[in-house]
Amino acid sequence: MLDINYIKENLKDLKKAAKNKKIEVDLDKLLKLDEKRRKLIQEMDLLRSKRNENADLLKDPKKRTDKLIAEGRSLKDKVTALEKEQQAVLAEYEELMVKVPTIPSADTPIGKDESENKEVYKWGEPKKFDFMPKSYMELAESLDLVDIERGAKVGGYRGYYLKNEAVMMQMGLMMHALTKLIAKGFVPIIPPTLVKEFVLFGSGYFAGRNYNQDIDEIYKIANDDKLADGSLKKENKFLVGTAEPSLLSYYADEILDEKQLPIKFVGFSQCYRSEIGSYGKDTKGIYRVHEFMKVEQVCFTKADIKESDKMHQEMIKISQELHQDLNVPYRLLQICTGDMSAGKYKMFDIEAWMPSRSSYGETGSASNFLDWQSRRLNVRYRDSKGDKNYVHMINNTAIASPRFLISLLENYQNADGSVTIPEVLRPYLGNQEKISSKK
Repeated sequence: MLDINYIKENLKDLKKAAKNKKIEVDLDKLLKLDEKRRKLIQEMDLLRSKRNENADLLKDPKKRTDKLIAEGRSLKDKVTALEKEQQAVLAEYEELMVKVPTIPSADTPIGKDESENKEVYKWGEPKKFDFMPKSYMELAESLDLVDIERGAKVGGYRGYYLKNEAVMMQMGLMMHALTKLIAKGFVPIIPPTLVKEFVLFGSGYFAGRNYNQDIDEIYKIANDDKLADGSLKKENKFLVGTAEPSLLSYYADEILDEKQLPIKFVGFSQCYRSEIGSYGKDTKGIYRVHEFMKVEQVCFTKADIKESDKMHQEMIKISQELHQDLNVPYRLLQICTGDMSAGKYKMFDIEAWMPSRSSYGETGSASNFLDWQSRRLNVRYRDSKGDKNYVHMINNTAIASPRFLISLLENYQNADGSVTIPEVLRPYLGNQEKISSKK
């Protein structure tokens, strides 16, 4: 969410940003609603002042007349009517405000969709096999690492079980990422994965002001909370699709001190995504699933684009290091305007080589939102002059499963059907060097 005065001052650039990001938002209407909203506030203040004066006069029996009583009732009715009008205008105003995009960085590619994302870096060469390589699902079945059939039986569509060495490889990936990030000064956190509505609105995971089950790829929890006294609390709760929303909300409605910045969190969590927008995509296997694990980086910096951009690049380098630690070929893409969500200033995806796809598959995403999220979550800091500013918020995937696991199984497979375990993960598997058939 942006400041309304900033919107007025940058209207032309914001219209261009909305067009390039394929976001439908009527900014001219928004400004008219803002004028109406301000006018209604003034009218309301004036009416309330008159109503208070009337109430004070009615307290004096000598001044209490039928005419004064009638005026009081009339003022009350006018206030009630104006409040309803004000609520309607405010609702319409907020619905447009939340759609106003961040103006992307000058170096963000202008493009219509993911086909126009720009490859900016590539590391490692895809492995050339001297045998017919298997897909990760063929390997997983022969080595008893994944059970899709029983996963679907128990968890439904896109359900799966990880088994045997795959479990320890996945946990090893998570621990390797956590250990590296802790060494780089990130504070480790296991955050809540069941959260309140403001958390997902504030971080931008709702397309609009409120949850929309037809658009938002989020699971909503249906039952109510039972409190300590036994009473029920009716409040919307949701499952997060990444640790990012919970970490960003850690300081919601708080004012930090400039000396605390930058703040660097690394969160480990289970993640849940409904994938309603991916109908017909990756319907087999575990490339696209409803439930997975992830280690996520989140940073808060001062309201300085150079500083937050520098932090953004540092976080991306960590993800690159993790891919290199595991000797997995990857590429870095800078995301174009048509493939970015409203709040993002700059965005990159990292993709690992997956032989069965004969291409790269996304294993992480890094975004700088500037103050778009912090305004929604009301996270500020007090600078050396005593002024309060909204922090800049940056996020980036460190390691996500099971896609990283897919890349490892396929890139490390051998002619005999076994899979070599990457050296950095062997300590998590009792220094085992290979996964071989158990038959």
